[in-house]
Amino acid sequence: MGSAAIELKNITKTFGDVVANKDVSLTVNRGEILSILGENGSGKTTLMNMISGIYFPDHGSIYIDGEEVVIRSPKDAFHYKIGMIHQHFKLVDVFSAAENIVLGLKEKSGYNMKRSTQQIAQISRQYGFDIDPNKKIYEMSISEKQTVEIVKVLYRGADILILDEPTAVLTPQETEKLFAVLRRMRDDGKAIIIITHKLHEVLALSDRVSVLRKGEYIGTVNTAETSEAQLTEMMVGKKVELNIQRSEPKDPVNRLEVNHINCVSREGVKLLNDISFSVRSGEILGIAGIAGSGQRELLEAIAGLQHLTSGEILYHNPKTGKTDNLRDKTPMQIRELGVRLSFVPEDRLGMGLVGNMNIVDNMMLRSYRKGKSFFLERKAPKDLAERIIDELEVVTPDAKTPVRRLSGGNVQKVLVGREIAAAPTVLMVAYPVRGLDINSSYMIYNLLNQQKESGVAIIFVGEDLDVLMELCDRVMVIGSGRITGTVDARTATKEQIGLLMTSSNRGDENE
Repeated sequence: MGSAAIELKNITKTFGDVVANKDVSLTVNRGEILSILGENGSGKTTLMNMISGIYFPDHGSIYIDGEEVVIRSPKDAFHYKIGMIHQHFKLVDVFSAAENIVLGLKEKSGYNMKRSTQQIAQISRQYGFDIDPNKKIYEMSISEKQTVEIVKVLYRGADILILDEPTAVLTPQETEKLFAVLRRMRDDGKAIIIITHKLHEVLALSDRVSVLRKGEYIGTVNTAETSEAQLTEMMVGKKVELNIQRSEPKDPVNRLEVNHINCVSREGVKLLNDISFSVRSGEILGIAGIAGSGQRELLEAIAGLQHLTSGEILYHNPKTGKTDNLRDKTPMQIRELGVRLSFVPEDRLGMGLVGNMNIVDNMMLRSYRKGKSFFLERKAPKDLAERIIDELEVVTPDAKTPVRRLSGGNVQKVLVGREIAAAPTVLMVAYPVRGLDINSSYMIYNLLNQQKESGVAIIFVGEDLDVLMELCDRVMVIGSGRITGTVDARTATKEQIGLLMTSSNRGDENE
């Protein structure tokens, strides 16, 4: 391992009365990959934004190669050969990869695209990037766009690279490819910082791990000498049981049968393409797929919020023994049959909660739509609110606090908790733990398991394959609006699911 490339000493940054970073000191060496681990809101991104010139620290100092420097802008950061790859790419869609890479660089002799393209090819060969310099950005997949961003900072001479949650949008195969490239850069003497909250990736890739918790620096450990349990404890501040107790489904019977449904967007694009599957009681069916493959439309179709062009959704009602075709029903009728949808990221304060109302009233919105006078019955929702606050450890002064004053993660617990409280027979949840800390995530997994054990049929759309494989009984993969495969979650491998995520049967575009 080389010398210290960059050293932070006592860096503090506040926004109003929120302390984003407090007295953080850490070092990144040349020829190493340092993971910065911490839950959402622990100050990881703020810290990196100070190294890359987006924010300026309130106090503390930054040293590069042992000399104190002042970084007031991204331009200053480039001068010190620091390049940051953000989660949201900043590329011009109609330009080619090569044009994006040289964009905004003042070259002494003017632009020479031919020379630039050669240089880009050379960088790609050196580190093993897979990139076509002439391809336009709008024709690229997410991992190709990310490659362009990385080559862009290397082309500008960066030798300290910061990547913010770089694998959030990649399949397991693309992640492996990225890791191979990063290891080659490390071996070439570059200093690489990765911001993440995925423990298994930290352990697979980095040389050392620095942990932040609530804006404070907790410590740095050598990856080879640590474990998931130790890192979690550093992140959360207490021991967390990291196991999802998955039980065998008891007497599963078909609760929903989806037969050959199709759904077309206003522009005539097929969002759901001949989808058929069944959901059983007492079972958790996971749905995986690259974002935007149709998971959302599928859940909304079952909930009556998406217009279907063909097909049927048969619901076997355990209370009446009757079978209904949900396609003929309104969203309200479907809810009253006990089919519930909690779509978290879009939901938060949009669909589901009234920001100015308190938690009790938000609970009532869901459970008391049956026409009885709205505020007659306050005891049940109040008990429910208090139970959810208690069970999910919602951080709030009390059940009467307006929801908009809660943090995102706490709002999320109220949302998921409220759907569960309605005692559904089919519960559909999408991304219920996105942005939640580990502790809360495991509470939600346990709540879902309790529902499963009481015979509810659960559909769980998630992005973390490790969780899907630990929590679900079966995992169904959707790619480009069609099912590319269903696997047994107990025996499947990540690679298998990753391959299904990328194989979207593209041969049928011209039907």
